[in-house]
This record gives sequence, structure tokens and C-alpha cells, in this order.
Amino acid sequence: MIADARPGDTEIVLDLSRLVSRILHPTPTGVDRCEMAYARGLIAMVPERLAFAAVHPSAFYGRLDKAAVLRFLDETELRWQHRGFSSAWDRRRFALASLVALRPRRVSVDRSVRRAYVQASPNNLTRPDRVKHILTREQAHFVCLVHDLIPLEYPEYARPGGAALHARRVETIVTLADGIVANSQATLDALKPYLARSGRQPITAVAHLGTDPPMAFPPHRDERPFFVCIGTIEPRKNHLLLLHLWRRMSERHGAGNIPKLLIIGRRGWENEQVIDMLERCDALEGCVEEHNRLPDREVQRLLRYSQGLLIPSFAEGYGMPVSEAIALGVPVVCSDIPALREAALGNARFIDPLDGPGWLAAIQDLASLPVAERVARPDLRSDRSWQRHLQILLDVLDRLGPVHKKLPR
Repeated sequence: MIADARPGDTEIVLDLSRLVSRILHPTPTGVDRCEMAYARGLIAMVPERLAFAAVHPSAFYGRLDKAAVLRFLDETELRWQHRGFSSAWDRRRFALASLVALRPRRVSVDRSVRRAYVQASPNNLTRPDRVKHILTREQAHFVCLVHDLIPLEYPEYARPGGAALHARRVETIVTLADGIVANSQATLDALKPYLARSGRQPITAVAHLGTDPPMAFPPHRDERPFFVCIGTIEPRKNHLLLLHLWRRMSERHGAGNIPKLLIIGRRGWENEQVIDMLERCDALEGCVEEHNRLPDREVQRLLRYSQGLLIPSFAEGYGMPVSEAIALGVPVVCSDIPALREAALGNARFIDPLDGPGWLAAIQDLASLPVAERVARPDLRSDRSWQRHLQILLDVLDRLGPVHKKLPR
């Protein structure tokens, strides 16, 4: 048992396994961004209470040197925002140097201190024995951010075997977590039946994901209007709807006479029909572009000066691109689903993801908006910040009691 402590005294061990495991990737996913935001935000807010740890690609778990972590975070953010890797050699050099600098160190804990092991990613959750081992080593509570339950709610949109893997993650969470932060009320509502069946009552809270501060850009040139769709190319994102609409507009008016559609995101899985249209549909040539390795700065620039963000997803856990667009004052058309209603704060046009005519009408309405109207709106809400999100996390941590590490078998 660890002795009780005053609120605000809890030591935070932040797991960075996700970022360490993705050293070779030039651009981030949404989960990568969350783990980075946790690291940066907690460094700024509670540096004296913060330690870093990870399951290294070598499979060993341990604490990480804080100075090495800060260098790694700086270099990773620079890569995301501006340049990616300049060459294959640069990629290998960065990976090797980072893996050496971030080698795990032995965990030696003060048992008189209350401690929480915090995860912002799903890494290692399919390995409950590993998580139990970490919690025992750290003598810590377990607090995690839950992103979604989509593979269980919609297994047809998951990778083959994805539903079974996600079921193991959820089982790990409901069995071991002492605190759960959900990125939306929709996500927490989806999790509640699993918590009820577990018989446990961890502390739960909803903390919407934050948005990064807007970047400064030079004045926009008056050029051909365009829309953006941001997200991994996978079935639940419903890119196929937009491609069919753009094909119809192109066939009716000519590819050079309609706004462009910029699809921003890496290629995922089970996406053969979308890829076939992108690569083989003549009507889309000249009016649809695919961008799968853009740095963050360029993504935000394109979003900032677009006619609008289009998100026709069938399912989401939250919807970071939607909240980012709202913060920039960019018009949003998105699916009428609970998670996106939360992300948009009501400041979007919500349409059923199967309503093709409705989507076409909304796109045509926004296509005529002049630049001055579509970029003039201020930030619509100030509380969607990472600081606000992390304050909710800290409130959860400070509600934890003494640690009793009699873990379930």
C-alpha cells in the first residue's frame, strides 16, 4: 500500500510508447498528436510532478531520461510541422539516435508517494499482463484516455481481426483503469455498458480534445476554390460519397470549372474502391488531389483557406479536424452523428452520411463564398484547449485514493 497524499501531490508517469514506436513515421496520426499534447501540456503545467516512461521497441519497459525526451519531442514536432525526413539516411540516423537516447532505465519508486501511470494512446492495451507488470513495478494507479469503441460498434469498418483486438483493449481498460478520460460523451456512453458488466467503478470524465494555436500565414492569393477532407482513407470515413459527387460535378460542368477536392490523409485499409477511383477515374483528374504526407503547417494552411471542411464519416470517436476547423473559422459540413456534433459545438452543417443530394447542395452553397467571408470568423469557443483538457485529467488524478496493487488475475 502507498500512503495517502494531498490533492496535487500525485506523481505522473506519462507513457510515451506510441511516439517512440513511431519514430520512423514522417507525419502524425490523431493519436500521435494526443500523446504529444499530453507531453507538452504536462511539462508546462506540472513539470515537478512529471516523469516519462515507455515500452521500448526492444520490448523493455522503463523510465526515460527527461532531457532526452525533450530533445526527442522538439525534433519530432519540427518534423511534423515543416519537413518530414530529408532523406532515408536522415530517417535512419534520427531513429537510431532516438532509440539509444530513449533506452529504458530501471524503475525505482518511493512507496510513500501516490503515483499515476497515464496513457494517452492504446499502445500495449492488448497485453493486459504487460500493463499489470508495469503497474506493479510503478506501484501506481492506471489512468487512460479512451479514443473510441468503433471497432466494437462497427466491426465492418475495422481491419480484419480489429474487433477482437479492440475488445482486449477495452477489457484491459475496464479491468485495470482507476481513472478514465473519454474524448467525448459519445465515447463514454459507448464504454458504459462494458464498465457496468465489469462491476468496477473507476473515476470517469469527459475531456474534449484541444486544438493547437493557429499559425500565421501570408495573405491568400485569389485562386481556384477548393474543399478539404482530412482523415485516413478507410471505409468509415466515407470518402466514396465525395468522390462520386465530384465525378458527377465534373461530368456536368467540366473538371476545370468546379472547386477542387483535396483529400488529406494516409491510405488505410479496406479502401480498394476509393483507391480505384483516385487512380483510374478520368472524370476526377484535375479536380481531385490526394495528399498523404503533408507537414502540419501545410495542412493548416490548406484548411485555413479552403471553402470548407467536409467530413462525411459514418462513425467517429470525436473529430479533431472538425474542432480545428471551427477554431480557425472555417465552414464545416459533417455527418449528423453525436461525436461530430460535440466536436463542432453546433457550428456546422450536419447532414446524414448517406444523403448525397444534401451533401451536393451544401457543397454548392459553400463553393460561392468569397475568401473574405470564409476566413473572417474568429475562434468560436475558447475552452477547447489542451490546457482545459489536461486540467480535467489532473482533476481525475487528484481524486484518486491510496494505491492498492492487488491486481486482477
